[in-house]
Amino acid sequence: MKPREMLEIRRAHISRFSNISGMDGESSAVDSRANWINRPSGTELKNIITALNRERIHIKKSCFDAIEILNCATINFLDVDDICNNILNMVFIEIKTSNQKRVKPDFSGFFFALTEAEIVAAELLGDRFRVALFNNITKVILLTTVTNIIKRSKSMNWQLSVQL
Repeated sequence: MKPREMLEIRRAHISRFSNISGMDGESSAVDSRANWINRPSGTELKNIITALNRERIHIKKSCFDAIEILNCATINFLDVDDICNNILNMVFIEIKTSNQKRVKPDFSGFFFALTEAEIVAAELLGDRFRVALFNNITKVILLTTVTNIIKRSKSMNWQLSVQL
């Protein structure tokens, strides 16, 4: 194998695992659904978390990537009271993206991680939390739950993530 070919293979490998690819996949998944929006940022995100806290739902802002807006609701994310009034019209969605051709339409063989924050959010939000498995190559999307993912899992590897 020529050095240039080896570099191209390495670049492709790194690209598959880069955060940019994941973000592109998340945007693609959101764009594929008319009533999904990207997770707001700044004040709007802070207001969503405040509204959830008022409902005694304490989740991390990093545990979801998108929000599905139900019943054609229009929500002013700059107004905490409006968010509270529409909280039942919001489904929080964590998107797991694949950039591999080998992933099947039912996502069997797809390897990904669920964070503790995502698992806690699924427990606290119940039916208002979903995981979207998205194949960025085929554009196939499977909307599921953490419970169903765990039931379907062929293996689970637990790890402790630390920051020093």
